[in-house]
Amino acid sequence: MTARLVSLIVACSLLAVPANAKKDKKKFILPEEVLKATTVLVVVSPDAGEPLDQPRANATARESVEKALMNWGRFRLVMDGERSDLLIAVRTGNGRMVRPTIRGGPVDQRPGTVETGDSSIRIGGQQGHAPPLTDPRMEPPGPSTRNEIGPSEDTFEVYRGHVAYPLDSSPVWRYMGKDCLREPGVTAVEEFRKAIAEAEKPQPPKKP
Repeated sequence: MTARLVSLIVACSLLAVPANAKKDKKKFILPEEVLKATTVLVVVSPDAGEPLDQPRANATARESVEKALMNWGRFRLVMDGERSDLLIAVRTGNGRMVRPTIRGGPVDQRPGTVETGDSSIRIGGQQGHAPPLTDPRMEPPGPSTRNEIGPSEDTFEVYRGHVAYPLDSSPVWRYMGKDCLREPGVTAVEEFRKAIAEAEKPQPPKKP
């Protein structure tokens, strides 16, 4: 089990991570990199395996998040292999902390994609070889099945881009909730939108 997965499980259990928007009444100030970002890459969390009973669950969640971001219109989505200002990692839950999965298979590898939003269409595919998102020395060799331990709810995490192994660092914002990656609402994207809107509100002048 990777250190990143352990930290995610702890966060899920304690709900005490500052970047977790769920049930956090205290206002969280987003970093300037998030507010100034113009591009984003959506990926399946590297710790997520594909559930044996729903092998496309994570890929479908990624596509739903991409469509919701396109409809929002704040960010330009980039394809695998391109650099981006932000990375969003998604992972589906199924109500259980432990579930049988397969990891390292071809399900999440996409040679091409067609995404549609309310008023736009995105067609693309692999665009070259950007630096790896995680340390390749930590990746398991080849496909394998396992009983995966992880959060029982859907997870949406935002990471800074333009750093080495961005998904090995801590997320700058996280939202967890039941079916929060599912269409039509895609609650996680709506909550991220609210968080940015809140962060951009003019602040009242400080009293002398």
